[in-house]
Amino acid sequence: MQTYKPIIGITMGDAAGVGPEIILKSFEHKVVHETSRSFVIGDASILERAKKFTGSTKAIRRIKHPREAQFDPAVIDCLDLALLPDTLPIGEVSAEAGNAAFQYLAKAIALANDKEIDAICTAPLNKEALQKGGHLYPGHTEILAELTGTTDYSMMLSAPNLKVIHVTTHVGIIDAINMITPERVLHVIHLAHETLTKAGIASPKIAVCGINPHAGENGLFGYGEEAEKIVPAVEKAQAEGIDVQGPLPADTLFFRTVRGDFDIVVAMYHDQGHGPVKVLGLESGVNITVGLPIIRTSVDHGTAFDIAGTGKADEKSLVEALRQAVELAPKK
Repeated sequence: MQTYKPIIGITMGDAAGVGPEIILKSFEHKVVHETSRSFVIGDASILERAKKFTGSTKAIRRIKHPREAQFDPAVIDCLDLALLPDTLPIGEVSAEAGNAAFQYLAKAIALANDKEIDAICTAPLNKEALQKGGHLYPGHTEILAELTGTTDYSMMLSAPNLKVIHVTTHVGIIDAINMITPERVLHVIHLAHETLTKAGIASPKIAVCGINPHAGENGLFGYGEEAEKIVPAVEKAQAEGIDVQGPLPADTLFFRTVRGDFDIVVAMYHDQGHGPVKVLGLESGVNITVGLPIIRTSVDHGTAFDIAGTGKADEKSLVEALRQAVELAPKK
């Protein structure tokens, strides 16, 4: 039975996208109030504007520090950075919104580093807008790593019956293959094992994808990447007592995992891991950065500029991200 409700800072992401709308919709779910003390880090004026699109009747209460939040179910507390006008164009890439998205996240990280909040849950940002705003990062994960001083981390995606952790993420495929080393693969296996063990799985079953079709077919495909880059890591992890298998062919591995053969898949590169998770439904996927000193979960979809301002955006991924933030947050 939950006795402590963790304090979770929800960053607004790119204010020109669907972030403000899915945040408002999420606060309509009783489970958010029953399991957490959540507040928004962003622009209160943008939330006020988004009420017109969602039909939300909740009052927006401006605060300057989490200690001022009242966590009243009828009110949404917003740590108001007041960076953007409510006339910000909707559904368009802008440097202003990109910079604001960075500032919201930086504020949340500072609060988490200072133990003022227990976890961060992020609405989506737009990578083009982020970089136009002067912040040259591929995405949330790399910002979190730099601002927490973390060098070894990984992205984990979670969907019903499927968890995937990545050896590489936001790099081109040729660069990804060059970045895969036995040391990096072993580290990600360790992260997968530690994360699931902390979540209550005593001996998680871990599967490791190959790089080439059919996991190289014993050298038939590729140039021996599996033998060079993956096999040594798997063998070392097995010697440590970790229940891990691989390299295994990616074309059947995700089906086997959804069926229940494994608890988590170690994917070698971005699309290898993201594609199967997103097939299961954008509305239910959650992005979790593991290896950080703080807890961060996120929706597993983008800013959806094409439907921003229409009220059509689905909040289920954010609600699930909040649920997992609660689950992973330090227990007090």
